[in-house]
Amino acid sequence: MQHDDERARIRAAMDRLLTGQATTSNGSLTVVALALEAGVHRMALIKRHADLKTEFYARVRTETQQIPDTEKRLQEAVKKLTKTVADQAAEIDKLRLLVTNLTLANTVLRATPNRSETPEPARTRDATRSEYAADATGTDEIPDNLIRFPLSTG
Repeated sequence: MQHDDERARIRAAMDRLLTGQATTSNGSLTVVALALEAGVHRMALIKRHADLKTEFYARVRTETQQIPDTEKRLQEAVKKLTKTVADQAAEIDKLRLLVTNLTLANTVLRATPNRSETPEPARTRDATRSEYAADATGTDEIPDNLIRFPLSTG
């Protein structure tokens, strides 16, 4: 059977790679080197003989005390992603604090007893009535709980 022959060649290639006696590959302990050493297509090793691929990596770990390259790359990716998540969590905490401070500042400004002393934002020379939320209703009155900010004319 062709598959039995492939399996025998893969097992022999495993032994050569693990003893450092590679004949046709660069000797690295990877699936690519194993497939090259066994003379089989890499996809045949990955799909048809997945159990041998798993066995090879298990033997790499136990016999050489090494971590396979694919696992090393995954560990590095996990480290980078963990750092990214931590950085984003710190940024979210900063933004939460900023929102809290802005909310408090807004509350203080709205609670100012004499609103006539609070300067009104300056209108730009191109300002129109529709740029102000209060003006869009057709009135110039500002409710007590609203601070009017000009919209950007961008």
